[in-house]
Amino acid sequence: MPRTAEDVENYLLQLDRRFENDGGTYLISAESRDQPPIALRVAPPIVAIRVAITEVPPEAEHQTALFRRLLEYNATDLMHISYGIDNGTVVLSAALELENLDLNELEAALSDVDLALARHVPVLRGIART
Repeated sequence: MPRTAEDVENYLLQLDRRFENDGGTYLISAESRDQPPIALRVAPPIVAIRVAITEVPPEAEHQTALFRRLLEYNATDLMHISYGIDNGTVVLSAALELENLDLNELEAALSDVDLALARHVPVLRGIART
């Protein structure tokens, strides 16, 4: 049976995630106040997860260090989500297929986000500000 936004909302409740529904986009509270919120949008046929991390620094030397670290994290630490650049902002994102989405798949993607926010973001922001 195909999944709906209501199914996704029920999964978030089962995972004990605090969230607000802002016009179809779920803003999921991060574990810590200094971490950005997680945006989850149900846009059939996908569920998009996205977190804005930091701005890309203007200096080429810092960009190179930042981009290298992003690629290393994508290759070694993350399985269900990845870093990218969108309009000068480092983002963490994933696209999950709504039709077959289950609780375990959503939990795995959100666990990747939690890991990244806790372990990677301080390092990435440090590189971007150096």
